[in-house]
Amino acid sequence: MTVLFVLAVVLVLAGLAGTVVPALPGAPLVFAGLLCAAWADGFARVGPVTLVVLGLLTALTLAVDFAATALGARRFGAGKAALLGAALGSLVGLFFGLPGLLVGPFAGAVLGELLTSRDVAHAGRAGFGAWVGLLLGTLGKLAIVFTMLGVFAAAWLLA
Repeated sequence: MTVLFVLAVVLVLAGLAGTVVPALPGAPLVFAGLLCAAWADGFARVGPVTLVVLGLLTALTLAVDFAATALGARRFGAGKAALLGAALGSLVGLFFGLPGLLVGPFAGAVLGELLTSRDVAHAGRAGFGAWVGLLLGTLGKLAIVFTMLGVFAAAWLLA
């Protein structure tokens, strides 16, 4: 039982980090951690209904992640190449720490847009849009993950 609680804490902490670091499955890790905690307690305090709600919230974070970046970039006129560039820039940015995480999506979207359109100003707007979308998506995911923690805590404490 203690091993499951320790695993739960490790997974939730990794999930919180993963919520702000692109390419890491933040919310699914948080969900796995909460599931471990519920299991360690024999599902006495956190039951199937709460776990289904947590699962739905986890799925919502995935939808928010994809939609926010795409909508942000689209709002500023980005094309498919810019969206792909933003995703690749996020991935490459992981290897350069926080500066890479901030610059990678922007640079990737700009380069992607420049491949299909030679307009530097348009490419810059697409990059900015991808970055804004990534930022808003991250904030949305954080809000949902903290909601998940609140739902779990309420179920645990009110049982």
